[in-house]
Amino acid sequence: MNLFDIKDRKAIVTGATRGLGYGMAEGLMEAGAEVVIVGTTDKVKKVAEDFCNKGYKCHGVVCDLSNRSDLNEKFIEMINLLGGHLDIFINGAGVQRRHFCEDFPMDDWDDVIEVNLTAAFELAQLSGRQFIKQKSKGKIILVASMLTFFGGYTVPAYAASKGGIAQLTKALSNEWMSKGINVNAIAPGYMDTDMNSALMNDNKRNDEILSRIPAKRWGTADDMKGLTIF
Repeated sequence: MNLFDIKDRKAIVTGATRGLGYGMAEGLMEAGAEVVIVGTTDKVKKVAEDFCNKGYKCHGVVCDLSNRSDLNEKFIEMINLLGGHLDIFINGAGVQRRHFCEDFPMDDWDDVIEVNLTAAFELAQLSGRQFIKQKSKGKIILVASMLTFFGGYTVPAYAASKGGIAQLTKALSNEWMSKGINVNAIAPGYMDTDMNSALMNDNKRNDEILSRIPAKRWGTADDMKGLTIF
């Protein structure tokens, strides 16, 4: 038996139009899964079409993750696109705002917490309910961060949201493991994504960061694939 066989599994991946979410979704499809990718703009439709042109089973859904009523409605659409069944949910979506702590605007705080933590919980909750309704096993992967542990600099909302993801992962796992629902979080380090472009383009900061990475390079979306399948 191949313990890592996910052929024909049904999955939802948020934040999958670029960056780490894109890599995670692509990894699932390369391994034979059918995936609904979720994005905040119509770009998600084009990305899904590109995946389909490569021979993968992919559907694109536009969803405002900061709109709680939209989440519920769009989740139903996602399940319907997958034929009424779900096996895997991955929350890859995230936003970032940078200000010194003493100047951090509360509107930015609310935006980051809503997308990075509240939407992650709501979609995980909806997925958990779906698994329980199906009386089937399920896998949930949330995306934490190195800042879950280190706190970061000028990113109090992001650090708080990712710290929350770690504790949410434990809480969901504690309750749902006995129901056959496996909940984990992946905590990437410095990754080559749009979110980190400012750091990568600052030669001094880039050199400082690379000096602390044993591999001497930034992580990539492809680095997420094997870990996600595992």
